[in-house]
Amino acid sequence: MTESASLYIARPRIMVLGVQPGTPPFRIMEIDGEVIGEARAITDVLLAAAAFGITVHDLDDPDVVRWVGGDKYTWTPHR
Repeated sequence: MTESASLYIARPRIMVLGVQPGTPPFRIMEIDGEVIGEARAITDVLLAAAAFGITVHDLDDPDVVRWVGGDKYTWTPHR
């Protein structure tokens, strides 16, 4: 008898994409795979999560939030 192992990669509910140029710069946010708006600071991420019923205890937990193109402190475009 053989056993097959399944590979499962968790997708966090919150994705914060790379910084976009603007005045001020912003990052696009997705929750549950859908674009929900723009974030200009960490507080915007927390407020959006709360609006969708998500409590974030640790912004560095990759199972909760995935930061693309920088971390939670990256809010200006790379040059």
